[in-house]
Amino acid sequence: MTQNTATIDPKEAAHFGTMAADWWDPTGSSAMLHKLNPVRLRYIRTAIDRHWPGDAQAFRPLTGKRALDVGCGAGLLTEPLARLGATVIGLDAAPENIAAAQGHAAGQALTIDYRATPVEDMADTGFDLVTSMEVIEHVADPAAFVRALAGKLAPDGLMILSTPNRTPLSRLAMITIGESVGGIPKGTHDWHKFITPEELATLLDQAGLDVTDSIGLSFDPARGFTLSANTAINYLLTAKHRT
Repeated sequence: MTQNTATIDPKEAAHFGTMAADWWDPTGSSAMLHKLNPVRLRYIRTAIDRHWPGDAQAFRPLTGKRALDVGCGAGLLTEPLARLGATVIGLDAAPENIAAAQGHAAGQALTIDYRATPVEDMADTGFDLVTSMEVIEHVADPAAFVRALAGKLAPDGLMILSTPNRTPLSRLAMITIGESVGGIPKGTHDWHKFITPEELATLLDQAGLDVTDSIGLSFDPARGFTLSANTAINYLLTAKHRT
């Protein structure tokens, strides 16, 4: 079978592949993701509880559900999804990241199906939860990527995405500062590929999904990353199939 890699940017995959060895080091090249992860998880947990009402204090609210994490890296988000009870598949364009993810999951006694496979090539569908964090700004064809994600989502499923906004402030924070003294590896971002909330909402609409919630991700020098109404740097959103 010929691989459909329409949305994968080979240069981006290679760049993130070089980060695989120290992905789980909170002081390494993925230090910023380690700082982001607790805030993203807080948002995801709130979205889960809202979409599937139940015990908000439950440790494993995704028990019995299937989750797909696209652009999973070495599993910083994928592992928590498994701990929340989901049966999880993690996809990444870089085989090095998948190898690192598999090794780390084994050390944590977690069963996660990791694959170095483009989302377009995966036959599995009907996922209750589809996540893709800080990924769409790195793909070659954002519209095709969103359509592929939508095609994996169950009719009553939940999709959660996060990505930087395309504003002067995001350029300053994530590239001018972030890639010089902020610990983000140089060359990680191309500001021109950043997507505004309005643009992403349009892509989701074209794929048959409605945005049901969105929130900004801001940086507070005293508290670190926080959820806020300000989407100028980065934002998260929740979408589901149109009914």
